Amino acid sequence: MKLIITCEHGGNEIPEAQQHLFLSNKKVLQTHKGFDLGALDVYHQVSPLASFAIYSTTSRLLIELNRSLHHKNLFSEFSKSLSTSEKEKIITSYYLVYRNKVAKIIQKYIEQGNKVMHISVHSFTPVLNAIERNCDIGLLYDSSLTHEKAFAHQMKTALLQQDATLNVRYNYPYLGKADGFTTSLRKEFPENYIGIELEINQKYASDNLMDTAIKKALYTSIKVLKNNAIFKT
Repeated sequence: MKLIITCEHGGNEIPEAQQHLFLSNKKVLQTHKGFDLGALDVYHQVSPLASFAIYSTTSRLLIELNRSLHHKNLFSEFSKSLSTSEKEKIITSYYLVYRNKVAKIIQKYIEQGNKVMHISVHSFTPVLNAIERNCDIGLLYDSSLTHEKAFAHQMKTALLQQDATLNVRYNYPYLGKADGFTTSLRKEFPENYIGIELEINQKYASDNLMDTAIKKALYTSIKVLKNNAIFKT
């Protein structure tokens, strides 16, 4: 089995041509709306374990790489006012370049006779709409798929072996079957693909760096799982 690790919301960069969209609200780019705080740091920690890894530092407020092209929030409140031609350029230059690279490597691995395990690294704000989210690490997957369910359970077990105090939850704070990159790839590759979205609580992040213990637990858990039976099938 081949391991792929991605990070769709690693940064808050806005190309020069679109920076005018944020002149009245530059601070929003520094918030959880602009990027996933600490996610890129985790990505860099665990990506050496992967056969293929890729990340994006373009802000989700320009275009949302973790949404389908038809999704109403593909473009944010700041970028949805762009002209159709401008949107098409952004889709071509950022969205399709990123997502097609991942899809092509998955197709290549499958054609070579491999199964693919994809971990998409994200983080979430600890409080949303005045509601505290009760979770340290979320594992998002399609519960109707046996292999995804098995991997999620093995990963939770491995994480708790590293730190029994961690609150690891399934399909929280979002549902694994909701619109997203892994959901799209499941449809494109209905066989030999497993997609898990990893969500880490941003309460463990500071200055865009994630807590060292969390990173170590994730790295060790993924490394252990690579030696388990599920990676040998």
